[in-house]
Amino acid sequence: MPPPAAAGARGLRISAKGMGTPAAGTELQLDGSGRQARPKVLSIVIPVYNEERFVQTLVGLVVHARLPEGMTREIICVNDCSKDGTGEKLDELPAMFPGTVFKILHQAVNQGKGAALRRGFGEATGDLVIVQDADLEYDPADYMKLLQPIMDDKADVVFGSRFIGEPHRVLYYYHTLGNKFLTAMSNCFTNLNLTDMEVCYKVFRKSVLDRITIKCNRFGFEPEITAKVAKQRPRLRIYEVGVAYYGRSYEEGKKITWKDGVKAILTIIRFRFTD
Repeated sequence: MPPPAAAGARGLRISAKGMGTPAAGTELQLDGSGRQARPKVLSIVIPVYNEERFVQTLVGLVVHARLPEGMTREIICVNDCSKDGTGEKLDELPAMFPGTVFKILHQAVNQGKGAALRRGFGEATGDLVIVQDADLEYDPADYMKLLQPIMDDKADVVFGSRFIGEPHRVLYYYHTLGNKFLTAMSNCFTNLNLTDMEVCYKVFRKSVLDRITIKCNRFGFEPEITAKVAKQRPRLRIYEVGVAYYGRSYEEGKKITWKDGVKAILTIIRFRFTD
C-alpha cells in the first residue's frame, strides 16, 4: 500500500482500549491443518463526506452488528474534509461507544471516496477489511453473510450484490440500468461474472489489499479495485452474496451522478491495460 494521504491538523484520534494487540493478515498464516488461520479482527473502513445527520446512527449499527464468534472490530472513519458538522460528530464517537476501537481521520482537502479508502486501508490492522458507506443505504446486519465465505475458507474477496434477491428500495430505473451496464462492461474486461460491481459492500483479506495500490481518488475506486482483484495471480477466490439496499434520492443526499458513470467507463478501460 502507498503511504496514506496527508492528514489535516486534527489528525488521528484513537480510543485507548484494544489497540495493544496487533492483528494478523499482512502475510499468509496457516493453522495446523494447512488451512488459512481463522480471521480474528475486522477493520471497517467508512469514508465520510457531509453526513452529519446520519453518521452517528450508522456507526451505532456498525458497533452493534453481529460478527462471527471470537471476532473483534476496529472502526476507521475517514472524514473527507466535510463542510458540515460531520467532523465534530465523528470526534464524539469514542465517548459514545466506549470499549470500541476507533480511528478517526480527517483529510485536510476533499479528495474523494477512493482517496479516503486508500488512507483507511493503510491504517487498517485487521485480518479482514470491509468497506462501509456512511449513509444508511446499506445495512451492517449483512456483515455475517458477507464474512461467512471467508470464515469458511472458501473466499479471499466477497462482493455484495443489490440484485440477487434481497430487499431494496424502489427508486431510479436508469440508475439500475446504468449499474448493470457498468457491471457487464467490467465483466467483459475482467472475465468475472459479478452482478453488481458498483456495490459498496466489498470484503477483503488484508493480505489481498496489501498487494494492491489504489490510484483513483473518487468513485472510480469500484471498477479499479474490481479490475485489480481480477488480475491477481494466483487467482483469488471471489464470492458474491445478496445484500439489502435502501437507496437515497437526490433530495435525501445522494451524491453520485451520470458524470461518475462516464468516468467509470474510462476507469474500466484504463485498468484493463494498466496497473
